[in-house]
Amino acid sequence: MSKAAAPSAANSKGGDTNSPPKIVILGVGNLLLSDEGVGVHVANELMKMELPPEVTVVEGGTDGFGLLNIITEADRLIVIDAVKGGATPGSIYRFDINDVRNCPSGFKTSVHQIGILEVIDLSGLIGKTPHTTVIGVEPKSLEMSMELSPEIKAKIPKIIELVLDELKSSVCNNQ
Repeated sequence: MSKAAAPSAANSKGGDTNSPPKIVILGVGNLLLSDEGVGVHVANELMKMELPPEVTVVEGGTDGFGLLNIITEADRLIVIDAVKGGATPGSIYRFDINDVRNCPSGFKTSVHQIGILEVIDLSGLIGKTPHTTVIGVEPKSLEMSMELSPEIKAKIPKIIELVLDELKSSVCNNQ
């Protein structure tokens, strides 16, 4: 389910104030509903890559509240999900979690039952809410299929590039 970061001295609770933040890349969605599973597909691709030790990639599927511990333990969270914003299929959105609260009600940030945004909101009530960025993709198809539509599949390299840019930004801001 996840690619766990190896334990290191930087993760210990000592006097080291320069410990890197714990960064979680969370791909969510339903693999059975074609483009709704884009976040999971991207997470699976990211798991094949060499990433810094403070980065954990989680294929969250539709776990909803089951992801609460992963979210509250993160300092930085990057979520990849299908987002219905009314744009052309394959359009890519990037926004911080606080931006979502100001979006019109027609802008839906998840098409599964318990949206990741509700889980992130709940994380603030029981622990902490990490600095969160959502990278969303406008789906073309939500039909029953384990395959992404060609338009969405073609966006995976760009989505990965955006995730890696977020990682670089997070590492640079911590130094």
